[in-house]
Amino acid sequence: MKNRSLKIDPSDNVGVALQDLPKGEPIEMGETNLLLQDEVPAKHKFALEDLATGDSVIMYGVIVGKVTNPIPKGGLLSTENIKHDSAQFGRKKINYTWNSPSLDRFKNRTFDGFHRSDGQVGTANYWLVIPLVFCENRNVEVIRNAFLEELGYAKPNPYKGLVKGLVEEYQSGKKESDFTFEAFSNPKSQQLFPQVDGIKFLTHQGGCGGTRQDAEALCALLAGYIHNPNVAGATVLSLGCQHAQAAILKEKLQLINPGFDKLLFVFEQQKEGTEAELLAKAIEKTFWGLVAANKLERKPAPLSKLSIGLECGGSDGFSGISANPVLGHVSDLVVGLGGKAVLSEFPELCGVEQNLIDRCVDDQIASRFTELMRAYANAAEKVGSGFDMNPSPGNIKDGLITDAIKSCGAAKKGGTSPVADVLDYGEYLKKPGLSLLCTPGNDVESTTAMAGSGCNIILFTTGLGTPTGNPITPVIKVSTNQQLAHRMPDIIDFDAGPIISGEKTIEEMGEELLEEIILVASGKKSTKAMDLDQNDFIPWKRGVSL
Repeated sequence: MKNRSLKIDPSDNVGVALQDLPKGEPIEMGETNLLLQDEVPAKHKFALEDLATGDSVIMYGVIVGKVTNPIPKGGLLSTENIKHDSAQFGRKKINYTWNSPSLDRFKNRTFDGFHRSDGQVGTANYWLVIPLVFCENRNVEVIRNAFLEELGYAKPNPYKGLVKGLVEEYQSGKKESDFTFEAFSNPKSQQLFPQVDGIKFLTHQGGCGGTRQDAEALCALLAGYIHNPNVAGATVLSLGCQHAQAAILKEKLQLINPGFDKLLFVFEQQKEGTEAELLAKAIEKTFWGLVAANKLERKPAPLSKLSIGLECGGSDGFSGISANPVLGHVSDLVVGLGGKAVLSEFPELCGVEQNLIDRCVDDQIASRFTELMRAYANAAEKVGSGFDMNPSPGNIKDGLITDAIKSCGAAKKGGTSPVADVLDYGEYLKKPGLSLLCTPGNDVESTTAMAGSGCNIILFTTGLGTPTGNPITPVIKVSTNQQLAHRMPDIIDFDAGPIISGEKTIEEMGEELLEEIILVASGKKSTKAMDLDQNDFIPWKRGVSL
């Protein structure tokens, strides 16, 4: 390792330990020299100068906290001596200029995708089966059980062998098992429709019983999923009497695309009669929809057809130093090539609002971001859950001790390109460039929303290990540190840890990650979440969720 500690921005008054540092360790950062007054675990921060009660803590060049108890030069920052604080934000102050990174390596590159009639290009080709209301969840599961094995989409269950062995031991009279797990593998049956990557069955707890706004938001989200370029068509089950009406779903689809022409089959149980009649019709129509979807083939598409979602979860003190800046560089590359990138999780943009406002392409876009941020923050505060309560116990344990520290690192995923658009939850991507999407910081609620806004690839950084996937959009998991990549290889696709060890630069790893994206987008490589059949889907019920 080249460096044992790091000062991120020249104006910072704290440093970051890149590995466990003992008390008394001499630290030299430019003209600053000190001896550590405490043991500083890797990922945690220490003062570069004496900090008095009331002083601002500066990291990433912005305010990330306020000192509550004096911290000596070289002292450890903790929840005992600092609390969340961030700078005020207001109008757009500058005319932002941007120079994209070098695009020479990628400007003529393509990926093999599924071309849709509206110009979108999918990185996958799925059929959706979705309920408009929770009353239909059981029927969705019945259809799922009818289709997956017969069509060759069922994933082998490696734990059948474990259960079988335990049963045999129990029947032989053993009271306590010393059975050794060996993965049970059965050959995967051949898919009947090789051009269809799968049938995805979504279930949820919404559609009725909440507010009418909840139903509208759910229909907008489901419309986004149906319109996503990774989806060939959909089967929709409705009960009939619920708030989330099929007519609302179709209205939302027309708002996204007045020329919508994908196959869409809607069945209403209260009209069809018996459950058996409903299921038989839905299964038959879905089968012939799959026949039509199977006629599509992958064809080359420019990288401008990529729409990447930028997500982090299970973050640690290295997230804002390694993996998130790597995503930022990828975002800048994709935007420079004419593609789309989406930065979400509004509670995790706390402290960098002014920077994002100044990057907005015009005052109207800046004002919309300001309005959405303030409305969200106010709603959280009204129920006693301000943004300052966002960091989880795992975040805090690994060095993210205020929301602003976490947020400033999280915002690095958005790179440096101008903010082309700001979208509320449930709105679909409209413009090339970087868009800000209003979602919670909750990992699955956020990734669910990004797929619903049209992302055809999602990049997900994690420092602690998070097994999140999405039903229709491949999720590429990026580790912040090499230890995690070695410990949890079953969920990590790409390791950004060499940045911490000093082996590689952010730019080098960003280009390597874009190469990985091209492979996944072309169907030449699956993600670990896809291998695990990780299909996480949680609509945001528009209350307070951080």
